[in-house]
Amino acid sequence: MSAADIPWMSRVFVIPALLIAVFVGLYLASQDAKSNTPSASDQHAVAQAQSVGAEADFGQVVPALQAYFDQNQTYVGATLPAGSGVVLASAEANSYCLQGGNEHEVGPGGSPQPGPC
Repeated sequence: MSAADIPWMSRVFVIPALLIAVFVGLYLASQDAKSNTPSASDQHAVAQAQSVGAEADFGQVVPALQAYFDQNQTYVGATLPAGSGVVLASAEANSYCLQGGNEHEVGPGGSPQPGPC
């Protein structure tokens, strides 16, 4: 069957039907995109989970730093246990800054904060 065999009136309704289908598809896609966007509470929960993870990582290396300080009366020259996932970004006589992931902790006695040292 060729285009010449399709009645003229049938061809007139094909274009509007295709346009309606395209618009319905675009509308449904935009609604899906809105519902899949993370909410502020979702983002807060992710940030809180990252903070808890950083706190655990930092908590594992702080005893080693404190032991080094107790022995040397300085944090300068201290090293962290291998595989801790934490970096000793700076070490001074009475303070240090640990960095892990997207957070840092200034110590001793600090708590995880967003961003680098």
